[in-house]
Amino acid sequence: MSIPGPSKTPPTPPDPASQAPAAIGAAPTWTWVPIRSLGPRHRERITAHLLALGVSDRYLRFGYSATDAQISKYVDMLDFEQDEVFGIFSRRLELIAMAHLAHSVVAPNNNGMAVSEFGVSVLPQARNRGFGRRLFEHATLHARNRGIETLLIHALSENVAMLKIARNAGATVVREGSESDAWLRLPPDTLASHVGELVEHQAAELDYRLKLHARQVGDLLSVFTEVKNPLDKTSHVAED
Repeated sequence: MSIPGPSKTPPTPPDPASQAPAAIGAAPTWTWVPIRSLGPRHRERITAHLLALGVSDRYLRFGYSATDAQISKYVDMLDFEQDEVFGIFSRRLELIAMAHLAHSVVAPNNNGMAVSEFGVSVLPQARNRGFGRRLFEHATLHARNRGIETLLIHALSENVAMLKIARNAGATVVREGSESDAWLRLPPDTLASHVGELVEHQAAELDYRLKLHARQVGDLLSVFTEVKNPLDKTSHVAED
């Protein structure tokens, strides 16, 4: 998938009035996954996450086989004031999945609608658990609550998994050779959508704090174990 951002100029989207946004407002069928907002302080973790992607995964994520230097430059250029970046952390606080939602994407002939572009990556060991879909659903909720009317996914046509997520959400997919654009019209925000996002945010923050506390306790126990073992050995030698 190509890097989302305001500099890219996608082709003219289909008439959003003809699209069915019912999938966005439908009752969720997923289990809850803590998705946390990321900021400038997370650049190092974002870089580590993207550098952990293999050659083929980088190709699908960015639309080309991004080098380590290109990935580092991409992370350095992330505008956390303008765009949104979300992440899923493992129990060890490793960033195993992340999404970039770029706002103010230029889309010709879109009748003045606000468009945002979505990009996602999931580490190999965390796949087949629905994380990409959950990040997409979280992004649609976040976007509609900020007045975004259309979500765009610009992907390589061979990125079947990402395009399937878009189609299942009700997006219209337009293929142009080796690349495809998926356009999803978002419903307007409601009180329920804002409450839902707030609850998700607070729950994800609590989950992260609990994981951080568990890791700190584990590190402390490891230190005690390291200190205890030499003492035990010394005591044993003395008794001998």
